[in-house]
Amino acid sequence: MSEAAKDGPAICVDGVTQRFGARMIFHDVRFEVARGEVFVILGGSGCGKSTLMKQMIGLLPPSEGTIEVLGTDMYQDRRAVLSRIGVMFQSGALFGSMTLLENVMLPLEVYTDLSPRARAEIAQVKLGLVGLGDAAFLRPAEISGGMAKRAGIARALALDPPLLFLDEPSAGLDPITSAGLDQLILDLRKLLGATFVVVTHELASILAIADRCIMLDREAKGIIATGNPRTLRDEATHPTVRAFFRRETIHEAPT
Repeated sequence: MSEAAKDGPAICVDGVTQRFGARMIFHDVRFEVARGEVFVILGGSGCGKSTLMKQMIGLLPPSEGTIEVLGTDMYQDRRAVLSRIGVMFQSGALFGSMTLLENVMLPLEVYTDLSPRARAEIAQVKLGLVGLGDAAFLRPAEISGGMAKRAGIARALALDPPLLFLDEPSAGLDPITSAGLDQLILDLRKLLGATFVVVTHELASILAIADRCIMLDREAKGIIATGNPRTLRDEATHPTVRAFFRRETIHEAPT
C-alpha cells in the first residue's frame, strides 16, 4: 500500500447503487470515513443501512460504483481487506457449540499461523478488553445479550484490525447495558486508535458515540443528511431528519 493510501480515508464509497431485480434500494451513494472516527450509518427501517454495511464488508458487491477500504478496492482484493477489518454482526453471530474463547480464536485460526497456545492467549486478552476475561469458558447460551455483544466485539478485535464494523450493537439491550456498550466503543477507539463504522437507529447511542453520520432514507433512495448528529438534531431543516432526531411524527399537508 502506498503512503498516500495510508494517509487517505479509511473508507471511500463512490457512486454506489444497489438493486435487487427491479427494486432500487439506494442510488449514487457517496461518502468517506476518516481514519480514527466513529462513523454512524442511520435511518429508518428499510432504508438500506444493513445492505450498505454488507457492501463495505465484502458480502454484497454493489450493482454500480466502487468501495475502497483502507486504500484497497474491496472487490478486487477482498481477502486482503478482510484480514484487516473486524465485524460484529447484530446478533453477535457466536457459534453456540464453542466457548467464548474458541469463538474469539476463530479469526486467528483462519488468518494466522500462530500456535494454539498463542491464539488462546490473544483471545483471552481480547475478552479482557471487553470485560469478559472471567467468561472465557462459557458458551453463548450461558451469557446475557449484552455479554454476547461484547464477545462479538472481542472476536472482531482478534486480528487487531484498524477498522471495525458494528451492526446494531445496542439493539435489544436495556438502557443501562446499552450505555455501557456505547462507553466500551469510545474506550476502544481511544485505546486502539481504530476506526468504527456503526449501523444503528438507536438515537441515544448515535448521540453518545458518533463523530459524524450519514442518514439514509427509503423514499429518497439515498443520503439525505451528513454531519455531526448533535448538529443535525439542532439545525436540520429536512423534515425527515428533524423528525428522526427529535422523535417526532412527520405531519403531511392535507390534499
